[in-house]
Amino acid sequence: MSDSIARIRAALADTGLQTSDFDLNPETVLPEGRPLRPAGVLAPIIQRQDGLHLLLTKRSSALKHHPGQISFPGGKQDADDVDVVAAALREAEEEIGLPQDNVEILGVLPEHETVTGFTVTPVIAIVRDGFEIIPEPGEVEEVFSVPLDHVLRPANFLVQSRRWRGTRRYYFTVPFGPYYIWGATARILRAWAERMT
Repeated sequence: MSDSIARIRAALADTGLQTSDFDLNPETVLPEGRPLRPAGVLAPIIQRQDGLHLLLTKRSSALKHHPGQISFPGGKQDADDVDVVAAALREAEEEIGLPQDNVEILGVLPEHETVTGFTVTPVIAIVRDGFEIIPEPGEVEEVFSVPLDHVLRPANFLVQSRRWRGTRRYYFTVPFGPYYIWGATARILRAWAERMT
């Protein structure tokens, strides 16, 4: 495990370009000065018998925005949060019951702009000890894990498309079993995978 964590730390130490939900759609023209709200998401790595896994959530199907989608625990930065890292840790505790003092931050990825007007900072962390996963019923339908090497292998990513607001929009996916990981989550994972190669 220590070799894998060292590789992740080294990959996160390099600076890189910001990503966005529009990366595969270069014809999209984004307005200058558009308001973007800061947010943080946590990518919690856990140790299992077969290696390192990444915890992800399936959003509640009752939510107004992105119902049923696969995402990292996290959310917008509140006024009480010191920064987006604090927001990611707070939200992970609220959404999946991960105690904030049970994680070791390994680093962050460059910001990611979403179609919903957020600039998201992905925070990569290792979970030190086992904990009781408690999904927040109003937001999280399920908490599950995927092998980290699956989502950090560029060859496992596909580019797919669908019509969105009258035009065809292309995006990354990285399916795993019954889980269709796409959109911002897949784009962030793809950026992380590219750094690891």
